[in-house]
Amino acid sequence: MLSFVRTHPFQSGRSPLSPGSRAGLGAAVVLLAIVSAVELADGRGAHYIALMVAAPFLAAALASWRMVLGVGVAATAIGATFAICDWSISLVNGVNVAGIALATGIAAVVASVRQRQAEEIAELSKLAAVAQQAVLRQLGPQVGSLSVAGRYISSTATAEIGGDLYEAIDTPYGVRMIIGDVRGKGLEAVRLASIVLGSYRHVAYERADLRAIVTDLDRAVARSVGDEDFVTAALVEERGGTLTIVNCGHPPPLLLRRGAVIPLEPPAPAPPLGFMPVVRPRVERLEPGDRLLLFTDGLGEARRDGEFFPTADRAWRLLGHGTVADGLASLETALVEWVHGRLDDDIALVLMEYPGPRTADTAAVPSWEVGAAES
Repeated sequence: MLSFVRTHPFQSGRSPLSPGSRAGLGAAVVLLAIVSAVELADGRGAHYIALMVAAPFLAAALASWRMVLGVGVAATAIGATFAICDWSISLVNGVNVAGIALATGIAAVVASVRQRQAEEIAELSKLAAVAQQAVLRQLGPQVGSLSVAGRYISSTATAEIGGDLYEAIDTPYGVRMIIGDVRGKGLEAVRLASIVLGSYRHVAYERADLRAIVTDLDRAVARSVGDEDFVTAALVEERGGTLTIVNCGHPPPLLLRRGAVIPLEPPAPAPPLGFMPVVRPRVERLEPGDRLLLFTDGLGEARRDGEFFPTADRAWRLLGHGTVADGLASLETALVEWVHGRLDDDIALVLMEYPGPRTADTAAVPSWEVGAAES
């Protein structure tokens, strides 16, 4: 049996007009109405119909080419009507009407090109978002015994994407985290970020010492980049309440403790990955309720009228309360307000909270070792 679905005559399946299309169409209609009103009020002849040539161009700035054609046809028809009603029909009126028709064709082409470019940009933005999400998977809300949240703040709505990276995993050696920033932007930066994260996700389970992980990551970067490319990174390990940090040319993490904000500077500076860094670990004993903020240099470089965002001064007030995800949301809101929505660089953020010692400290086992352990 065949079945038929009745549709409303106005439900054509097309999406509703965008705000831009409505604005362009509205401006064109208002212009036609004003010119028509002036012509009717003048009453002595078709003296103002040439102004209608602007209507299709107004529509072309925001509306689709089909709407531009509709506006142009309406403008041509109205102009022709006034020209015909003018008893002193002249060559000038004919030229004006022809000019409106010609302008309609030009405006439709302009609108078509603009619409195609906008669609290409939107498609590139979608592809960029997919690429970014493939590199940066969602963190938390729990990794091992730690509460962890990650956040990526893009500096632009276009397809230009950066190479900021982060990860947090539960390993046999404790919870390990990395945050890094690839020099440059675009898909090449995302490619290098994916190489670093892929290597990290493997060796973090294999190496007992963070310094050995740095050596492995440095080799991976050196094999994949040119002489002037590099990756800044900070690696963090929490094991039994002991925090170990190694830093390769990256902004130091901030420790939030009882209202204080403590930058965890490395014992000695080390160059970024790709330049054979030799790192010295910094070790801290955590207290219950401590929070640690990892961030890329986009946060330190965010400024307004030459004044940098006061991260250290505001960190506790923004990040010290609620869940770690709430804290990062508060930081992003305050940051965007500070720079009036204009960031110079992408920003990656990771916030973790140490709840206290485990009642039963059981280390995680990689999935590929489970069968071997049972056998």
